[in-house]
Amino acid sequence: MFSIRLMQQRDIPAVLAIQLEAYSADLQESAAVIGARLASAPDHAWVAEDEEGVCAYLFAYQSQLGKVTPLDGDFEIPDRPDCLYLHDLAVARRAAGRRIGPALVHEALGQAHRQQLRFSALVSVQESSEFWSRLGYSPRRPDPDHLEHLGSYQVPATYMVCALQ
Repeated sequence: MFSIRLMQQRDIPAVLAIQLEAYSADLQESAAVIGARLASAPDHAWVAEDEEGVCAYLFAYQSQLGKVTPLDGDFEIPDRPDCLYLHDLAVARRAAGRRIGPALVHEALGQAHRQQLRFSALVSVQESSEFWSRLGYSPRRPDPDHLEHLGSYQVPATYMVCALQ
């Protein structure tokens, strides 16, 4: 069993520990960046908890279709968002296989529907495209002026989009 709730500042050490397990060294974001993400979009950051504590997290924010957030980049929230951008999803090894990642995405997309956003987008790394495809995302070319942002990930990265309406 697990539950999902909005992330709080006190969750950052657990988020950093999960990030360390889930991502290669090239993809690690600092505590300062994680804290800034939470501060800029507190209603779009969730954690999953089980009997041992925080076991997964998801950072998202309102954006525009075609825009890519570079690794370590600030969340830039536009005046007229049409997209929920999922920036970072990770699950602790101890919680793998329990469908916690899809549950966090479902929570985020439910909020996107309520906010009448038309799309969700993300950057797939570490060969996760198949996972995202099962959740309805497909590869798409980002805006031309955001192509270089994919390179900031320093690993193969694919921009993916899911239509919500």
